[in-house]
Amino acid sequence: MSILIDKNTRLLVQGITGRDGAFHAQQMIAYGTKVVGGVTPGKGGTEMHGVPVFDSVAEAVAATKANTSVIYVPAPFAADAIHEAADAGIVCITEGLPVRDTLGAYHKVLGLRGANNPLGRPRLVGPNCPGLITPGQAKVGILPGQICIPGPVGVVSKSGTLTYEVVKQLTDQGLGQTTCLGIGGDPIIGTDFIDALTLFEADGKTEAIVLMGEIGGNAEEQAAQFIKRHVTKPVVAFVAGQTAPPGKRMGHAGAIISGGTGTAAEKMAAFEAAGVPVARIPSEIPGLIAELLQRRRTRQKNGAAKKAAESNGKPVRAGAKAAKAPKAPKAAAARALANGRAGSARTNKKATAAAKAGGRAANGKKKKR
Repeated sequence: MSILIDKNTRLLVQGITGRDGAFHAQQMIAYGTKVVGGVTPGKGGTEMHGVPVFDSVAEAVAATKANTSVIYVPAPFAADAIHEAADAGIVCITEGLPVRDTLGAYHKVLGLRGANNPLGRPRLVGPNCPGLITPGQAKVGILPGQICIPGPVGVVSKSGTLTYEVVKQLTDQGLGQTTCLGIGGDPIIGTDFIDALTLFEADGKTEAIVLMGEIGGNAEEQAAQFIKRHVTKPVVAFVAGQTAPPGKRMGHAGAIISGGTGTAAEKMAAFEAAGVPVARIPSEIPGLIAELLQRRRTRQKNGAAKKAAESNGKPVRAGAKAAKAPKAPKAAAARALANGRAGSARTNKKATAAAKAGGRAANGKKKKR
């Protein structure tokens, strides 16, 4: 299973005739994603990589039954592209969108989905994000498909290249992924950590979650509280920017420590207080995830065994001690032999003492009787 995209995703590429749109459309097609159309105003009726190009999203959806769109449109026009695609699932790769433009698009999408419908559509992912990939099924965005394999770990991250690094390390350790999701690091994004955690918690095949945050804002602190209250699956966290100086923006528009808040230390402390292990460096993540997965599977196995025993009419008391295993025959025989020797020594000692006392004691006992 997966979140947001799968083998049934039918994708539009907005900006497909531009440099980035054309390149990544070809990459997504090669991965196996069903790219059913592209959109570039004024280029309708043409083709790109064998994919029909339309003048508008509405025209493309009507012709292709697309249910998802990815946006490679320059920043001045990207917000309009989001509004146009708002009736589908949306992934906006474009960076440099003004916060005011993003805010309007965010509320447009949220209004269509409904604030109390966290699993519904439409959903905006990004802007300024690498997109997402469900290994072996579909990729929407710029994540490299060759580093991903199917498996039980859900990955959500603010950073793009950090996502690639950690996914590669998970794959190298045989820890495949359900979906890898880059949410972007701008101050306003369409899908935040809590949204992603909600989706992964509801996904039956996701057994553990890797969450990668960074300095700036309070999204990580909010995510820690949400995990503590609502997430039953094991989570491992990492916070980038641990050595960043205050007041210095690190990569993303939202990654800035201001007013003494938003530091890596604060975020790491919030996760630890919520019982979430925090990796100090990215390479620690696979080991932590493997350990938590093993614990989870052991608990599930024990729970299944307990239920099976109860269903057979043999109730298992909570906290009951396991029966002691029978002692090994050789060990038992050795102990018996040692005890026998000790008993013989004690008997011989008593007999010697009685002999030394002479027959008077024995005679005296006879007279008393």
